[in-house]
Amino acid sequence: MPVPESDTAGAPANGAPSRPPLPGGRWARDGSLAGRIAKIGLLGLFTALGVWALLPLYLAGNWLGLALVVAVVALVYYVYLSRRTVPAKYLVPGVLFLLAFQILPVLYTMSTSVTNMSDGHRGDKQQAINAVESLSVTRAPDSEEYVLTVATTGDPDTGELVFLLTDGEGEAFVGDADGLDGLGGATVDPSGKVTEAFGYTILSPAQVNARSAELEEFAVPTGSGTGIRSSGLSTAYEGTAVRSYDAGCDCVTDSETGTVYVADDERGAFVSEDGDRLPQGWQVNVGLDNFARFLLDPAFASSFFGILVWNIAFAVAVTGLVFVVGLAVALTLHVPRMRGKVVYRILVVLPYAMSSLAMYLLWRDMFNTDFGLFNRMLGLQVDWFGNAWSARAAVILANVWLGYPYMFLVSTGALQAIPRELEQAARIDGANAWQAFRHVTLPLLMVAMTPILVAVFAFNFNNFNAVWLLTRGGPLFSDNSTAGATDLLITYTYRLAFNEATAQYGYAAALSVMIFVIVSVISVVSLWRSRALKEVD
Repeated sequence: MPVPESDTAGAPANGAPSRPPLPGGRWARDGSLAGRIAKIGLLGLFTALGVWALLPLYLAGNWLGLALVVAVVALVYYVYLSRRTVPAKYLVPGVLFLLAFQILPVLYTMSTSVTNMSDGHRGDKQQAINAVESLSVTRAPDSEEYVLTVATTGDPDTGELVFLLTDGEGEAFVGDADGLDGLGGATVDPSGKVTEAFGYTILSPAQVNARSAELEEFAVPTGSGTGIRSSGLSTAYEGTAVRSYDAGCDCVTDSETGTVYVADDERGAFVSEDGDRLPQGWQVNVGLDNFARFLLDPAFASSFFGILVWNIAFAVAVTGLVFVVGLAVALTLHVPRMRGKVVYRILVVLPYAMSSLAMYLLWRDMFNTDFGLFNRMLGLQVDWFGNAWSARAAVILANVWLGYPYMFLVSTGALQAIPRELEQAARIDGANAWQAFRHVTLPLLMVAMTPILVAVFAFNFNNFNAVWLLTRGGPLFSDNSTAGATDLLITYTYRLAFNEATAQYGYAAALSVMIFVIVSVISVVSLWRSRALKEVD
């Protein structure tokens, strides 16, 4: 029997169904080409990100970080250009994101928690010595002057400050907290201002004014007992330091007052005989001192444990109430014959769709004593945020209103996954509506809801905005100005670590580790105890 001729490849002339294209056909070639183009584009984008990360690491001299970035880029190229690493192609992205955004931040926080890291204790001892000498520089009549251009390494608002300097002969230099170096390849205008320099961001006058406080505390060490400081926004001078370091006695001497500050390597600071410390220090390991401060020090221990009790009560109350309210609304709208379900669900979800930041500020105004909505509607004069218990009630109420739509959505999805026949069978067996819900629907519902409730509890335990935007942790206790009635551990940490003269990063990291341990223990215990729900499943 003759084979029918085909009009086109793969399509018989007699109208018979066409066969699927064979491997390696035109469609497969097109798919392979598109895949290759996508792979080249993604690898190119990843390479560009790697180069972008290498530049600041190179300028900062961070060779370990630079080697790590190169190793990651090389690993990605090996995995996605090799035909023998197919499983790794799917595992590598998740593992890299897990390391970058979970493991490394936790390890860095733990390592910081055992140090005295703060605004005055960030670098090593030599950097502290340079800062002591350069920040005490005074101007002399014969001080050399430079044309100053203020710049940063990286972001203009948060990057490290640097001085781009031009001397009288037009030679350009760059100065940072470590010292002064030559600056090659810079573009200098006729007035001596540096207008462009590779690797540095030139600050505008407005940006310089925004960081004027940092600029006053910034100086470039240039040698033993000398340094460069700014004089206005366009000039800088090199002067002599009033305080000089002597390696023989490992001390700093103030030539004006004659005070001697001896190095205390355990505290990472220069201390005088009277106990005065210089603000410039260095980072040292302090062991468990940061943890002992809020666990054993009477001045902090009572506040810490009192706030911990309220923190747990707040998280439990908000989690429980949003679950009850969200489930109740979901059950109400789960009735088969109810009309207008879509409209009702949209109205219920509205609080969840709005900005939580704006909603917290709105609730704060609603509780205002003079013009707040609650006092005006009810004819009251209650100072909601002036009393401990009314402030706590207001915080819980606001967070329940903002949180129950999420629980409503989750409960609605879980209810729709439970067959209605189970409840109907229970009703046929003689159970009333409550008994059917209690013994059939709720156990099945909790199988899906328990992990979500644990996650909601963990979120509320660390819900900084929930308190800070409403009460800022207040009202503060009369006998303790560092702790408030509505403070959570996270807001208490923020107040102690960042609302003082210097930011105490080591102490804040220790409190963060404690919060992490507490939430982890509670979450693990809750999930372990919920294993009994597997019998229902």
